[in-house]
Amino acid sequence: MNNLPFNTTGLCSEEIERLHETYKALKEKFGIQFTGHIDFHLEQFEVFKHHKDINIRNCYVIKNNDNNDSYILFIEIQSQNVDDEGGISHSCDYQTWALTYLKCDFGRVMIRRETLTDKIIELIHPIELDFEDDIPFSDTFYVLVSDRKKALHAITRNFRNAVMDIREDNFVIEIVNHTLIVGNRKPVAYEKAIYLADFVVQLASGC
Repeated sequence: MNNLPFNTTGLCSEEIERLHETYKALKEKFGIQFTGHIDFHLEQFEVFKHHKDINIRNCYVIKNNDNNDSYILFIEIQSQNVDDEGGISHSCDYQTWALTYLKCDFGRVMIRRETLTDKIIELIHPIELDFEDDIPFSDTFYVLVSDRKKALHAITRNFRNAVMDIREDNFVIEIVNHTLIVGNRKPVAYEKAIYLADFVVQLASGC
C-alpha cells in the first residue's frame, strides 16, 4: 500500500493492515484529523512506566464543538522481559490509546475491572475507593486514588455511567489531574479503537 495515512516504518503487512482498517473506521465515524507534534507527557502515566520505551507513531484529533478535543494515539511499546533462566527477550507491540482533557482535577486515579484478587486484598487492606450509592460500579471496577476528596468530587454519576458503558474488556483508565488516557495492551483493532473513541468523546463533552 502506498501513501498510507500513518507511519509504516518497521511494520509487517499484518500490522499495516490492522492500522489501516482502524484508521478508516475512525475517519468514517469521527472525522479524525492529523495533528502536529504534541507532547502528551506519557512518561507521567504509571501504565507505561514498566516498558523499555514508548513512542507515539501516529496521533489524530477528534474535534469537538466546545473545543475540548480528544485524541487517538497509535503507540509503539518496546518491552524487555527476563525468563526463569535469566534470558532476556525483547518485544515490540502496537497499541491504540485514547486521551482527553477533563474539566475537574481528579488528582491521580487508576480504574480497571476488579478481579477476585482485588476483592480479597480489599477485605484485608481497604485501599480502594468505593461508591456506596453505586454498587454496580463498585462491584465492577477497581478504583485507586491519590486524593480521596478530589476523586469523590470528580468521579460523578455521569462519569461512572460513561465508564460502565465502555464495551471494550480489560481496559485501564489512568487520570493525572486533568488528563485521562484509556486503552489496554492488546494489538490494534478497529472495534476497540471505536469504543475508546466513543468514551473520550463522551467525557470531553460532559466531564
